[in-house]
Amino acid sequence: MKLPVHRWFRYSAGFSAQWVETVITKAKKMGEVTLLDPFAGAGTTLLAAEKVGVECYGVEAHPFIYRVARAKLLYRTDADAYQEQIIKVIKCAENLQPCIDDYPKLIRECFSKESLECLDRLRQASHKLSDDSPQSKLVWLTLIAILRHVSHVGTAPWQYILPSKIKKTSLEPMLAFKLMAETIATDMKIAEKLAKHEAQLFQSDARSCLGVPDDFANLVITSPPYANNYDYADATRLEMCFIGEIKGWGDLQTAVRQYLIRSCSQHVTSKNVNLDEVLTSTELDPIRYDIIKVCNQLSQERHLHGGKKNYHLMIACYFLDMAKVWHSLRRVCQHPATVCFVIGDSAPYGIYVPVIEWMGKLAKSAGFESFDFEQIRDRNVKWKNRKHKVPLCEGCLWVRG
Repeated sequence: MKLPVHRWFRYSAGFSAQWVETVITKAKKMGEVTLLDPFAGAGTTLLAAEKVGVECYGVEAHPFIYRVARAKLLYRTDADAYQEQIIKVIKCAENLQPCIDDYPKLIRECFSKESLECLDRLRQASHKLSDDSPQSKLVWLTLIAILRHVSHVGTAPWQYILPSKIKKTSLEPMLAFKLMAETIATDMKIAEKLAKHEAQLFQSDARSCLGVPDDFANLVITSPPYANNYDYADATRLEMCFIGEIKGWGDLQTAVRQYLIRSCSQHVTSKNVNLDEVLTSTELDPIRYDIIKVCNQLSQERHLHGGKKNYHLMIACYFLDMAKVWHSLRRVCQHPATVCFVIGDSAPYGIYVPVIEWMGKLAKSAGFESFDFEQIRDRNVKWKNRKHKVPLCEGCLWVRG
């Protein structure tokens, strides 16, 4: 997160851009590389591909994060034009009257009255001067990027927002805006000299990879959602509430979750999921016996816990969705191709889910030939409040063929 451009906006999960560059460089020694990231997130893989100089497509389903990644990819924009737009927005903001009464409760809890008034003037100004130019889109990202730095409460870059937790220090909004603008302008000048290729990003679904042509990629590098109940939609609730795309948590289902892989219990209920129908889907044939057994265990275990979370539905839907991803990847991948999933296993309510093994079996069922796993680290070992003691790991699932 200290690298130019990558540091503009941090999105939950992901991996090292330098590691991606290493994988691509190694693959280039074997011949021409055409790269795909079906879970592009904030653009780590795409930016690394541009730097190394390979053709790359990215797919991102989260509407807000797609917009963030698209703005990051505008780093080739003339830095002087961007800075001129920043100056215009600041001057405009100084002459506007703030209007903060209509902001959702979450936003009013996360910012002091003075900070929110300043942020609102910047928001009004950036919107008023927006002309759909690259520099305007970068100004939008500049404002979005400072929100958590300006908030005086617990807004670390992860899933949860903690209004009751007060930070020791927070930045004054106008100063934060100017500092971020300086960082972005500096990075634009550095990265422009390093860029060797232009990546393409689609707002699409990894289960279909619409926009990506057949037989395009011979290398896939990605990190799909983990089956560990992380709500990727909720991770951007603060920013989306501020810009008015949602009013609160309740809007996330229609605004974001409906487009995403079903990897959290908030995404699935008995009203919108027929478990028997999911488990009898032909895509789950390679793991049917095992997944039915695990889902039945989770269905019984949930009644022993206060939250009674729908982990049984989540696991069933997650692997059905990921099975569709593997079939989609088989369409857009060449023969042969190499796929690298940075992934981890899972144990909701302490019931182990062999994510890595099941992923490999689904990949082979979709038409790939082999898989192996390279463990990078142990998980669930450092958190004092962990709910279970099942050992978990994380690493690279390599699929070939």
